[in-house]
Amino acid sequence: MSQERADLSAGVSRRTILKLTGAGLASVSLPFSAAAFEEGPTSHGLSSFGDLKYRPGFNHFDYVVPEAPKGGRISFTAPSWVYNQNPQTFNSFNTFILKGDAPPRMEICFDTLMVRALDEPDAMYGLIAESVEALNDGNTYVFNLRPEARFHDESLVTAEDVAFSLMLLKADGHPLISQTLTEVEDVEIEGTHRVAVHFTGKQTRQLPLIIADLPILSKAYYTKYDFKQSTLTPPLQSGPYRVGKHALGRFVEYARVEDYWARDLPVMRGKNNFDVIRIEFYRERQTAFEAFKKGDMTFQEEFSSKTWATGYDFPALAEGKVVRKEFPDNRPSGAQGWYFNTRRKKFSDPRIRQAIGYAFDFEWSNKALFFGLYQRTQSFFENSALMAKGKPGPKELELLEPYRDRLPPEVFQEALVPPVSDGSGDDRKLLRKAGILLREAGCKLDGTKLLTPDGEPFVIEFLTNTKAFERITLPYIRNLEKLGIEATFRLVDPAQYQSRVADFDFDITSQRLSLSATLSDSIRQVWGSKAAKIKGSHNVAGISDPIVDALMDKALAAKTREDMYIGAWALDRVLRSGHYWVPQWSKGVHTVAIWDVFGYPDEPPFYDFPVETTWWYDLEKAKQLGMAE
Repeated sequence: MSQERADLSAGVSRRTILKLTGAGLASVSLPFSAAAFEEGPTSHGLSSFGDLKYRPGFNHFDYVVPEAPKGGRISFTAPSWVYNQNPQTFNSFNTFILKGDAPPRMEICFDTLMVRALDEPDAMYGLIAESVEALNDGNTYVFNLRPEARFHDESLVTAEDVAFSLMLLKADGHPLISQTLTEVEDVEIEGTHRVAVHFTGKQTRQLPLIIADLPILSKAYYTKYDFKQSTLTPPLQSGPYRVGKHALGRFVEYARVEDYWARDLPVMRGKNNFDVIRIEFYRERQTAFEAFKKGDMTFQEEFSSKTWATGYDFPALAEGKVVRKEFPDNRPSGAQGWYFNTRRKKFSDPRIRQAIGYAFDFEWSNKALFFGLYQRTQSFFENSALMAKGKPGPKELELLEPYRDRLPPEVFQEALVPPVSDGSGDDRKLLRKAGILLREAGCKLDGTKLLTPDGEPFVIEFLTNTKAFERITLPYIRNLEKLGIEATFRLVDPAQYQSRVADFDFDITSQRLSLSATLSDSIRQVWGSKAAKIKGSHNVAGISDPIVDALMDKALAAKTREDMYIGAWALDRVLRSGHYWVPQWSKGVHTVAIWDVFGYPDEPPFYDFPVETTWWYDLEKAKQLGMAE
């Protein structure tokens, strides 16, 4: 997942997406299939298709070192974030609502019913919930809670807290949460430590897993305080860390809870080893990099190809105090690109969007700007089994054929890929194709200026919150000028950027929308017609297509993983044909620089790179560097 993230104007963490969710063609809600789950008997884990790697009584996850020492600290700028979190500043500790800017990693301060196993596509195992039962043909899930679960004030976590939390998040939570809980009908308290979640019958098989991964909040606390308001008073927490020292907009420290109630459970053994996880905030990536070079930060996941290729020449590296490493990244790379706001009329015609895409010369950019380190993103499911390739097979065609007369012909051909330029930075052939598409869409030239089909000057603003992306966008803008399009690069402060994107107040902005290995309700938040109208959703492009809605429903209703892949391939083909974005780039490794004071497992789990939770502070290494605390 190592993209030019430091240069991106915004991003979405992988965990964000894991937690998420027309005339002539109704978007059908297909009934949930519980075939993958046993009816009645309790289980220690959940997965979308019933496959669990770890058996009851397992000791720890295979990707951790159970005897890892506790202590020390790690400090870094956040490479990923979730909900309303902002990697450049913060003004609130309420991370589960849309309002405000919360610091990244606030979610580690809250326990969930279950915990993901990161070496499986989607399996989860018990944390607050010791076990789970699927009843009523999968329309009811009963969670049996551990009686020892407690908040940081020593009050116990009960079924009342679980029921309160789920209904509160459904009513007032961040749209990425609330919209996924639509098919939760009711939450019933069946005892102090037993709670039943009832679904409408229209839910997907992934929704119970989403429920199990939501934060459990204190009913007593939020009966006193307004959940809907941002606040700089840290709320009552329950997780392995609590909010510690902090300075507004500068840093936040999360302090390990030494008497954390779940520290010896299998899902927590060997994890949460640092005494302090410190998040630093910088407006510009170069300033952050200088802080790392001085040792003010100890971990740096590098997302700038230029810095990775030319910037690591400082004394600490030459002396061996800082080391560079590459770790494999097997996760879906995500749909990273420049996204059009199709709510704006000038971007309503896909031919116009396709033409604008022709003006981006990736081959030149990769050579001149990225030092050849990247490959072009092609799919909304890049680097995953969900990505469409070649021509659609028979089972894909079964899904696509009903819509043939409403789909572009290319959907039924080889999977669409971005154009390949001659690498000159001024590929006249591609620019001519772009001009033809613009004319076909009704655009006209007035001298050297392009007019929209409505006769207005064609003007585009690229919205960003980081100056670092300027070197990539300006050559793109120069090519757009050759088409007669007046394009500008607009840099705004982090809070304004987050607000404008949430309000869909932009022409084009960069996003990286990452998905998990198993499709979940999150895709409706990214591509669904309903989400296109909900402020704060991740449907930044404003995709509102009944065919996309229908294909999402069918993919989510798949009864086997193979059928889910087929549904994803069909969906990917249709999304690509819409030209909702200009795809950017990706690569399959994490490029990391660290001050050499850490220990870590031999290799990260296949589906994530959980540095904060599985690495540890190596005191002997720190002593050798003179950095021991």
